[in-house]
Amino acid sequence: MLDESLLDAPEALAGADRFGLLRGVAESGARVRTAARSATESGIADLTPDGRPRSVLVAGPGPAAGGVADLLRALSGGSCPVSLIQPTGVAPLPGALRWTLPGWAGPLDLLLIAGPDAADPGLAELVEQAYRRGCAVVAVTPAGGPLADAVIQARGLAVPLATTSYDAEFDVEGAPPAAPGTLWSILIPLLALADRIGLLSAPPDALGQLADRLDQLAERCGPAIPTYTNPGKTLAADLADALPLIWTEGLIAHAVGRHFATELAGLAGRPALAAELPEALTTHRTLLAGALAAGADPDDFFRDRVEQSPALHARIVLLRESAPGPLSATRAAQQLADERDTALSELEPGTGSDLEKAAELLAIADFAAVYLALAGTE
Repeated sequence: MLDESLLDAPEALAGADRFGLLRGVAESGARVRTAARSATESGIADLTPDGRPRSVLVAGPGPAAGGVADLLRALSGGSCPVSLIQPTGVAPLPGALRWTLPGWAGPLDLLLIAGPDAADPGLAELVEQAYRRGCAVVAVTPAGGPLADAVIQARGLAVPLATTSYDAEFDVEGAPPAAPGTLWSILIPLLALADRIGLLSAPPDALGQLADRLDQLAERCGPAIPTYTNPGKTLAADLADALPLIWTEGLIAHAVGRHFATELAGLAGRPALAAELPEALTTHRTLLAGALAAGADPDDFFRDRVEQSPALHARIVLLRESAPGPLSATRAAQQLADERDTALSELEPGTGSDLEKAAELLAIADFAAVYLALAGTE
C-alpha cells in the first residue's frame, strides 16, 4: 500500500529516506559529470582503435551490468552485438559468483566489466580468461583495487568508478542492492569508450547535455514539487496498489522498461512485468482477463473491508521513446486497455538525442521507484 499523503510531505520523505535514495537520484547529473571526467583522465579520449569489435561482452554483479548491456545494445542501434555474460554461483555475493567467456570469444571481441566491488575474485578470473583468449578488456571499478590491478596486468584499461560519500550507506544490512546512481557511474565511461570505437555517438558535449537534462529532471521530480506537476510522484501514485505491466515500444524504451521493473523490485519491493510491444498484447492479454484484471474484485459480502488490503489490479505503464508512428502498436495497446477496463499510464520523453531521451525515461522511472519505496506502508 502507498501512503499518498507522504508524497507531498518533503520533510516526512526525508525522514523515511534512510539510505539516501532521493539524493542518489537527484545527483545523477553530478555523477555523470564525475564519471565523464574519470573517463577522460583514464585516457579514453586519446584511444585510437583500429575499428569496431566483432562483439561486445558485458559482465558484472547486480542489476547495473544488465542495465549497461541493455542500454549499450539500444543506443548502438545494432551496429555491434552486445551480450550480457550471466554469472553462476551459489549466492549473489562477492567471491561466490563466476563468469565464463563464451567459447567463440577471442581477439576480435571486447569485454566490458562493471565492477563496483574492487576485490571481486570472480571478475579477476574473467579478466585472466580474456587475456588468454586475446580479448580487449575495459573495466569500471574502484581505483587501486585487486580488480583494477588485474585489468592493468592484462594490458586492459581500468577506469576509476565515480562514487559519492553516501554510497557507503548501501553496504549495510537491509539496504537496496545499489545506490540509484550506480548505473550512471558505470555507464558513462563505457559510453565514452563506445563513442571512440564507433559504436554510437556520445562525445563529451553530448555527455554534458545528458548531465544537464538529468539536473532539469531532478528539479521537476524533486520532493518539494507537488504530485500533480511531478512526473515521478504521479507515476508512483498511479502504481499504488497495482501490478505494473510495463509495455515498451522502441529499443531505448525496452531497455528502460527492464531497468524500471528491476528498480521496482530492488528499491520498492514491488513486482512488475516488462514486455515489448506488440508481443505484450498477446502475452499479457489473458492476465488482463484474470484475477488481476480491474473488474476481478467481486463485491464479496463476507470480505472484511477494514482489515483486508485492497485487491491488487494490473495497471499498464506504456513507455515510448518517440511519438507513435504509422507502425506503432500504441493504439492497439490503448484499445486493449479500454476493452479490459485497465488503467494505463503513458510516458514519452521530450525532444533531444537518444541519450537525452534515455536519461529522461530512466530518471522518471527511478524517481517513481524511490517514491514508492519511501511512501510504501505495511
